[in-house]
Amino acid sequence: MEILLEILKFTIPAALVIVVVWFMLNKFFAAENSRQRYMLYKQIQKDILPIRFTAYERLVLFLERITPDSLVIRTQGECATVIQYHSYLLSNIRAEFEHNVAQQVYVSDEAWTMVKNAKENTVQIINACAAQVDPQAPAIELAKAILTMVSQTPSLPTTVGINYLKSELKTFFA
Repeated sequence: MEILLEILKFTIPAALVIVVVWFMLNKFFAAENSRQRYMLYKQIQKDILPIRFTAYERLVLFLERITPDSLVIRTQGECATVIQYHSYLLSNIRAEFEHNVAQQVYVSDEAWTMVKNAKENTVQIINACAAQVDPQAPAIELAKAILTMVSQTPSLPTTVGINYLKSELKTFFA
């Protein structure tokens, strides 16, 4: 019995030390793991943030380029008839959109939805103007119709989209 007590005198403190060390090491490794995850997150943010800014810049540029008045001024005199010009404007918008479609990866779903809506609404404006003009008339007639409609529209869909992108981008600095 005495030998058992002697063994217990050494075993119980050793077991307590092992349990305490195990809990301390567990806590230390959990804290270290959390710290490393945080550092990795910070590094990813540091690498991704410039790419996200570039994506917002490109989408704003896209919306500026498809703004109806900007589009008309940039593409003047390249077609003979309204139907050709209408087709040319729509293909220009489509090409610009396809060129920037990958930017959706770097912006929020809401921002991408705003960009798509701005594009679709701009196409609708151009289609509405084309429907008002004789398809065989000179292309300048469609350009005039578009510029007239733009001047009468209080807020263009592209302007709404640009404002949304700007406001979302400001949240990075808040």
